[in-house]
Amino acid sequence: MARNTLSRSMHDLGLAAWFGGTLANAVALNPAAAEAGSDSRTGAVANAGWDRWTPVNAVAIGMHVVGSVGQLIGNRARVAQQEGVGQMSVLKTALTAAALGVTAYSRVLGQRVSAGGATPSKRGTRPSKRAKADVAVAQAQLESLQWVVPALTGALVVVSSYAGEQQRPSEVARGIAQKS
Repeated sequence: MARNTLSRSMHDLGLAAWFGGTLANAVALNPAAAEAGSDSRTGAVANAGWDRWTPVNAVAIGMHVVGSVGQLIGNRARVAQQEGVGQMSVLKTALTAAALGVTAYSRVLGQRVSAGGATPSKRGTRPSKRAKADVAVAQAQLESLQWVVPALTGALVVVSSYAGEQQRPSEVARGIAQKS
């Protein structure tokens, strides 16, 4: 089996940043923004934090996707020959597509909130009663979606761990025998 250190590293580092950054922002940035001193400052701080995270997140996601494709290419024989690897690859692809979709939609909502300026907010994703209606709707949606991205990317971490276990020599031998 050839080494795929570069693609595996891109896959893992990109996924780690995607997962960790979105989780940290949901756990820390949004609630901490509420300590900015006023509802309008809360919105400004949350917007600034998420706007700074977005380019880093985009690079992380790109690294993960490129690394994932590299892993798939590097393991194409195992995908075809080893029982269970194809199904795991389909699951990883579906989780990745879902995480990409939710991330993209969250970014659209985040841009809507950010375009609203220093929108009054109780915390990054909880609008105050003074928030504009369209921004308040976007914030309410982000309140839930901020947890969906870490859940999906966390699931990807678990499936990736399972994929690594499938590469043990005993698993490869058994999987090839079962598929034959």
